[in-house]
Amino acid sequence: MAEVTELPLRKDVDPELTWDLTTIYHDDSEFQTDFENVKKQIDSYSKLTGTLANDAQSLLKATTAILAGARLLDKVYVYAQLKNDQDTSVDKYQSMLAQVSDLASQFSAATAWFDPELLRLDSQKMDQYYEAEPKLKDYRRFFNQTFSLRDHILSDDVEHALALSSDVFDSGEKTFGILNNTDLSFPTVTDEEGNKVKLSDGVYGVLLESADPSVRRQAFKKLYEVYSQFQHTLSATLTTNVKQHNLKANLKHYDNALQAALTVNEIPTNVYQNLIDVVNEHLPLLHRYVQLRKQILGVDELHMYDMYTSLVGEQSPRYTFDESKRIARDALQVLGDDYVSHVDEEFNQRWIDVVENRYKRSGGYSSGTYDTNPFILLNWQDNLDNLYTLIHETGHSMHSYYAKNNQPFQYGDYSIFVAEIASTTNENLLTDQLLADPNIDSNLKKHILNYYLDGFKGTVFRQTQFAEFEQFIHEQDAAGQPLTASFLNENYLKLNQKYYGDAVISDDEIGLEWSRIPHFYYNFYVYQYATGFAAASTLADKVVNGDQRDVDAYLGFLKSGSSDIPTNVMKKAGVDMTKPEYLEKAFAIFEERLNEFEKLVTK
Repeated sequence: MAEVTELPLRKDVDPELTWDLTTIYHDDSEFQTDFENVKKQIDSYSKLTGTLANDAQSLLKATTAILAGARLLDKVYVYAQLKNDQDTSVDKYQSMLAQVSDLASQFSAATAWFDPELLRLDSQKMDQYYEAEPKLKDYRRFFNQTFSLRDHILSDDVEHALALSSDVFDSGEKTFGILNNTDLSFPTVTDEEGNKVKLSDGVYGVLLESADPSVRRQAFKKLYEVYSQFQHTLSATLTTNVKQHNLKANLKHYDNALQAALTVNEIPTNVYQNLIDVVNEHLPLLHRYVQLRKQILGVDELHMYDMYTSLVGEQSPRYTFDESKRIARDALQVLGDDYVSHVDEEFNQRWIDVVENRYKRSGGYSSGTYDTNPFILLNWQDNLDNLYTLIHETGHSMHSYYAKNNQPFQYGDYSIFVAEIASTTNENLLTDQLLADPNIDSNLKKHILNYYLDGFKGTVFRQTQFAEFEQFIHEQDAAGQPLTASFLNENYLKLNQKYYGDAVISDDEIGLEWSRIPHFYYNFYVYQYATGFAAASTLADKVVNGDQRDVDAYLGFLKSGSSDIPTNVMKKAGVDMTKPEYLEKAFAIFEERLNEFEKLVTK
């Protein structure tokens, strides 16, 4: 019998392939010292309550004290998180992370008075404060982010009641999470090797990539059999979530729930509507892609469960970690020597935890805070997907690096609205680099184009489909329409048919897809995946085909942090996300690559 290969324990991994957390704290005792210091700072905040109206110096003192505590809290939190994620079986670090999470809750409670008290200062008073204490000008935008919500802040009693009711308002999302992650029982299915496997969301995603259509069909049918049994419960949890969004929007004097959700992040609603409108105009491109998929797969009927299997074979090109670093570095050279010098720091100074070990957290991410370098967690496999993951997470890390090294702490992070833009720009730069190689063979070119087209399909088209449905159900609830399971099924199926066209059969089961998508509980979050991908496509094109001014504008975006409104930051980078042109450019690139892929696969 063949010996079963097991993952190494953490202690057996080559240290050069692990991140060096001693750059945060030399040992856990240093962490504990800062942990206790945060607790002391939290205890001191009660003395600052009620002082903001006294004078400018009091506002400066409270602001700097709270931000100093937040800065130290960020540092201890990141250390505990990374220690836990590198080996989740260690009780000490499980406990450490739990303690820091509790400390973060204590911090939030101890500083909850600050925003309501700040809002009692009118613009005239703030002008007097800026004149009396010029150091406050460094925090003008920080204050203005709170002042921008002034018209939507209710009385202290009502705001307090809403805060106390947060668990009640979140009950729909929590119930969905428990059902979806814990209580739903899925059947056993057979994979393409004949093995019996227990179906789950993760296993479902793998089986839909199978080259065997019977495996894909079985997984699809069996999964939705389960969700069909609970569709009425799940329509109730989603209705609860939608109703609380609409209620809060009404109470806080917004026009609708969409405006309420986007205003918090300083995003105008036309950004959302432009996305839906422009994507709908370009649905014929998706229909072309779907028709091509049907042709390549050689099936009489294309089903929704056929949308994820590779069009170029299952064997991905292989890239070792060292090869991937070289390829990524070459692709990023277009951003200049300074950018690449920091990528070299990341690659050579143990900012990356590379290989999988037993009990390590799955997936990949970039993490870090103002007083640490960025860190990247990977679970490396030698394939094309991991090459893209490396350059994607490097984009996040360089965004964090430039922001923190060019902004004060209060602006050293960036808005969630732009969070995926730098990472996806890096992916686009890699795609451009690989495709521009004059020696590229046709098989590799097919893989890269397929990877890009599937990514665009899954991010721009699919996430906009979600965004359109999310807007629809909020509007329907506000108009008094009950969100029954049959209503949701019928309208989601119609939307799916509109998006994917006649070349694919929108199976009845796909009408239930709304019932298993957690993003519908995230309060108009999902659209940002699509806008971010489109903006990144446009930025990468400017960097590759523009001049030094375009590169400088992009680096300026990375350096801006949260020092300005997100859409203003993007305008300075050369992309006006309040207008549709950047979306049009992204679709032009998609069409160009779709044309190229069609030529390759139909030779």
